[in-house]
This record gives sequence, C-alpha cells and structure tokens, in this order.
Amino acid sequence: MRKTLGLLLILLSIQISAQTFSLEQLNGFNKLTMDEFKKEMKQQKFKFYDRTEGLGFLLTEYEAPDYTSKIGKFEYKEEKSEDRIEFEFRDKKEYDQYLKLILAAGYKETQKGKIITKEPYIDYYKNKEHIRLILPKAGESIPYTIIVFK
Repeated sequence: MRKTLGLLLILLSIQISAQTFSLEQLNGFNKLTMDEFKKEMKQQKFKFYDRTEGLGFLLTEYEAPDYTSKIGKFEYKEEKSEDRIEFEFRDKKEYDQYLKLILAAGYKETQKGKIITKEPYIDYYKNKEHIRLILPKAGESIPYTIIVFK
C-alpha cells in the first residue's frame, strides 16, 4: 500500500510539473497508428513541429504549448519492432522523476554508451520492454530524452 501510494505521488508530481506523460502513456503511444497518435497530440494541445521521412521510417514530432518539451513517433516501414516514441524535455528534476518511475516499475539498468551524436545514454529493460534515457552532451544542460521502444 505504501509503495503504491508513493508511486502514485511520483506519477502525480510528474504530471503536475509540466505537460508530460506517464510511462504507461508513452508505451501506449507505440500501440497507436500514426493517425491516432496525431489525434492524441491534438487532444493534449501539442502543436505540430516537424515531419521527417527517411530511408525506411517516418518521424512525426509535436511540441508542447509552452515549448518545453517535444514528442515524436517513429514508424518504420519494414521493421515494425523498431517503432518507438521519443520524448524530449528540459528539466533534470523531471529526468530524475522518470528514473525513479522506471526503477520502481522493475526495469533494470543493462547498458551505457553514447548515441551517434555523442550524448550519453542508459538502457533499461524489464522482460522484453526497453526504455532508453539520454542525457545532454557534456557541458550542456539540455535536452533530456526518454525513448520507449515498441
């Protein structure tokens, strides 16, 4: 009971701190079609930011009304298991809250490294569920990113 209450308070504090999403919401966005995702972002009052079509994927991004966060949905044409949600935000406090939620949900740290653009990352797994937290580059204070893989 106490653990559940603590997790609920953390969830509520993340929801109050900014226009952000719970881990369950981010994971749920992976299950939506692109059209459903677009409708959901409009309901959340996020504004269209950009659309990128690359070799084998489509990325659609939306920005929060206060410009403090951005969310994107990657859809891959061939390898659907690569689909993912990427949520970018500017607050270390929010990053720490997400980390607490990830660990409380039973995810285990599995790997550290740097992505191609040199930002450090930490991967977390629970069963077959995969979350990646990306920190700002050395000497920079933003952005923080959470990627929820399908």
